[in-house]
Amino acid sequence: MDYRKEYEKWLASSALSQEEKAELEAIRSDDHEIESRFYGPLEFGTAGLRGIMATGLHNMNLHVIRWATQGFAEVIAAQGEEGKRRGIAICMDCRNHSMEFARAAAEVCAANGIHVRIFEALRPTPELSFAVREYHCQAGLNITASHNPKEYNGYKVYWEDGAQLPPHHADTIAKRLTEIDIFTGVQRMDFDEAVRAGLIETMGEETDRKFMANVTAMINDKETVAKVADTFKMVYTPFHGCGYKLVPEALRTLGIQHLLCEPRQMVIDGNFPTVVSPNPENPEGFYLAIDLARENDVDFILGTDPDSDRVGILVRNPQGEYQPVTGNQTGVLLLDYLIGAMRRSGRMPEHPVALKTIVTTEMARKVAETNGVTCYDTFTGFKFMAEKKNALEAAGEGKVIFSYEESYGYMLGDYVRDKDAVTASMLLTEMAAWYAAQGMTLFDALNALYEKYGYYAEKTHNLVMPGLDGLRDMAELMRKLKDEPPTEIAGTEVVVRKDYNDGTVHDCRTGAVTKMELSGSNVLRFELSDGTTILARPSGTEPKIKVYILARGKDAADAAANVEKYGAWAEALKG
Repeated sequence: MDYRKEYEKWLASSALSQEEKAELEAIRSDDHEIESRFYGPLEFGTAGLRGIMATGLHNMNLHVIRWATQGFAEVIAAQGEEGKRRGIAICMDCRNHSMEFARAAAEVCAANGIHVRIFEALRPTPELSFAVREYHCQAGLNITASHNPKEYNGYKVYWEDGAQLPPHHADTIAKRLTEIDIFTGVQRMDFDEAVRAGLIETMGEETDRKFMANVTAMINDKETVAKVADTFKMVYTPFHGCGYKLVPEALRTLGIQHLLCEPRQMVIDGNFPTVVSPNPENPEGFYLAIDLARENDVDFILGTDPDSDRVGILVRNPQGEYQPVTGNQTGVLLLDYLIGAMRRSGRMPEHPVALKTIVTTEMARKVAETNGVTCYDTFTGFKFMAEKKNALEAAGEGKVIFSYEESYGYMLGDYVRDKDAVTASMLLTEMAAWYAAQGMTLFDALNALYEKYGYYAEKTHNLVMPGLDGLRDMAELMRKLKDEPPTEIAGTEVVVRKDYNDGTVHDCRTGAVTKMELSGSNVLRFELSDGTTILARPSGTEPKIKVYILARGKDAADAAANVEKYGAWAEALKG
């Protein structure tokens, strides 16, 4: 694409406001900035779009939103009149322009004859997944950039099961977008006119009540929570986002009496004024919550990201410091707790199943299988977990009780098909209160799990390789690991090698080659003689290869040492 030609096309378009034209005129002498905005469109994938908000083809703005929605609307319309009648549910997060973008998408859908249900204001991502299922919509759309910095926004697409868009539909949209002119190829209808015509209706409190009825039905042990209600205290922060209302409601329904919400971060603000990154994976964002916890002698801190699909926790250790619990550790704690709680309450299904991704700790498998729960791996992403859940349950081969990935996402129940920080926050709190009734903090509980199931430790290394040379280097590194695989890593024998692209499993000792269930993803896995697993995969959104170290050890120190040892090998791969 000729980025200068595209830049001039935008400047000449009557679709741009005077403010947008002034923004583009201001960069006329900055060729690098023009190239970065116009060298090509944002790539449309199964997760939709995500980018920095600015005027330009490679940015998030009203024109790109309308253009993407025209492509999406055509895929919905291709399902026939029934698909258009079932329509689309639209949601938005707290970010700057999210409501504006959501309404613009609604106008395009309405102009294409598609019925729209749009939330009256920001809502958690899992409630959008719920709404798609509850109202039998053909599709869903959420305007969100999840936990990215304030400059970003995104366009997250869903299909009729409430999970993210299947690849074949994403591919169809991506192809169609190459054929649709961003300014002249988009149909639009005035929002208020579409409301009067019955093409747009608003969702609000009535949908909240339906969603929350499902969430609170997941409570396992309200009685134990009640026993410690007078003494159990916790701090919650929504990081200025969508969890501000429904997460506290869920916690209070659980029976939490001493819920301290961090006041400065309870303020809805797309500029995220109190944090550099509104991501519960980054412990530094919890500084205000930690101050509040110290002032009130609290052991447990919980935070949700701006669209309330991820949740992170901190616990107080014996030294009095607030220690982050990783996504891997949180998932293991919750899985072990749920197995016990569901059995104590008589809620455990006959053939329980847990799902995790291929890059999530193997400790989860150990916890599941030790307790008679079948554990399956999926590729990274909750659409794959949703597919596996749907397939297993449709075939009568098991009931999924818990699904999670290491990046702080947890899916529970049957009413959503995506990460759900509202339900997970409630059950994590139930777990913390249950352990408090046993005289234990979650720090104590995690150490008890290591003693019971073995010592595991994990770390992800990001081998960043920017630019065109970086793309070549990434491809060459993956090729070398595949075609010239290591027989040992940091002095430890590789006993099994798995290629998730062609689905082959290589027994390195016998040379036998077998097939596994998963295939079709550019991921390599090396299983070592000491129980450690190492995986390498190129990022789908950034110029880097991710190397996951899933280590084992005879004790905590040994596991940590193995993480460091194999991490040094991973870092050396860059050369």
